[in-house]
Amino acid sequence: MIDVIVAGGGPTGLMLAAELRLHGVHVVVLERDAEPPPFVRSLGLHVRSIEVMAQRGLLDRFLAEGQRHPLGGFFAGIHKPAPDRLDTAHPYVLGIPQTTTDRLLAERAVELGTEVRRGCELVGLSQDEQGVTVELADGTQLRSRLLVGCDGGRSTVRKLIGVGFPGEPSRVDTLLGEMEVTAPPETVTAVMTEVRKTEKRFGLGPVGEGVFRVVVPAEGVADDRSAPPSLEEFRRQLQVFADTDFGVHSPRWLSRFGDATRLAERYRVGRVLLAGDAAHIHPPVGGQGLNLGIQDAFNLGWKLAAEVAGWAPEGLLDSYHDERHPVAADVLVNTRAQMELMSPEPGPQAVRRLLSELMDFDDVSRYLTEKIIAIGVRYDFGEGHELLGRRLRDIQLKQRRLYELTHDGRGLLLDQTGRLSVAGWSDRVDHVVDVSEELDAPAVLLRPDGHVAWVGDDQRDLLGQLPTWFGAATD
Repeated sequence: MIDVIVAGGGPTGLMLAAELRLHGVHVVVLERDAEPPPFVRSLGLHVRSIEVMAQRGLLDRFLAEGQRHPLGGFFAGIHKPAPDRLDTAHPYVLGIPQTTTDRLLAERAVELGTEVRRGCELVGLSQDEQGVTVELADGTQLRSRLLVGCDGGRSTVRKLIGVGFPGEPSRVDTLLGEMEVTAPPETVTAVMTEVRKTEKRFGLGPVGEGVFRVVVPAEGVADDRSAPPSLEEFRRQLQVFADTDFGVHSPRWLSRFGDATRLAERYRVGRVLLAGDAAHIHPPVGGQGLNLGIQDAFNLGWKLAAEVAGWAPEGLLDSYHDERHPVAADVLVNTRAQMELMSPEPGPQAVRRLLSELMDFDDVSRYLTEKIIAIGVRYDFGEGHELLGRRLRDIQLKQRRLYELTHDGRGLLLDQTGRLSVAGWSDRVDHVVDVSEELDAPAVLLRPDGHVAWVGDDQRDLLGQLPTWFGAATD
């Protein structure tokens, strides 16, 4: 029997597979498409996802193939300087196309021993007390202890387990593609700059080799939104908004997307769970979708591994829904708000001007920026220290940086007192005695995802918290 089947080989599924393999879980990824998609929907990683890569020792791979950009201009495209002293050691955006992100995560998953099966479409499933039976399109059946649907917004897994997907249907269509243009670059830049003064959903940007990424509104263009667009549709819409089609030709790929906003009612049904777009879809403004999925996987991976290993305390797997469902709900709210602010209508434009003025206040700018880059997330662990429930940034210790200690995906007790112990949990939690001028706490217990589960200096209090996240003592 397979330990975990992951349906979907996109960034969420591949990140989850890699996290599971860190703990020796037998994982198989089933991907419907025979080849990775050529189109680039996501253009980069936000701060929290950059931190995730650093926590697992992957950041250098991503930095080698991406480009750092300054923070700012995320919220509805309102350009403001980044707030001072953000709580991170990585205050930048990493520009990197999704095709590259997918490849790097696939390489990581396979390096760790993941079996990725392409051209395998899941069409049926059933579950019982011992596991899940999966049926593939070719009639093959597989058996696993757990199944995670990372199979996108039209998730087959979500439908098969009967989880509702309430929300708002798409109202605003947008065309997106990559193609060559005959217009000179200076003309493209001048026209785009002028159009974007009133239409924030319009853009042409070079992606190399004479190819441009084209984004243009497309309300009412197609009766069937699921049908792929044509180059002629792009030409017509470019003429509508720019009075020129820029001579677009030779498309690499063409697509359309909407602004539907939906959130799964539950992230878990028995032995089946949902992550990434299978659990939530929202407008792409702010570039949060791929990042949200990667962060889902980072929260879920160690909890699934604990379930497979048999040491997961009661409620640990359910905490995945409890923690990540509210985060997704908040993203849905902020993306819908951004879409309204990007409307060219007079009312939304008036609100936009007012918000732009408010963002000159550092607290407002910081609040909105932290939403987009996801470093403001705080899970509800109850009352306590201000760090409780938050992820801890990559602080500098006397001997090394914090994230260098987290590459193996284990829990970590960072002890500045030297008087504490994790005896009984040493197979799941590392104990590091070190000090940092950046940490105003005697000791912190970090979960494998880097969130602070306990703060203090009392051994008895620590012993009361360790079982909550790491199960019963074994030594």
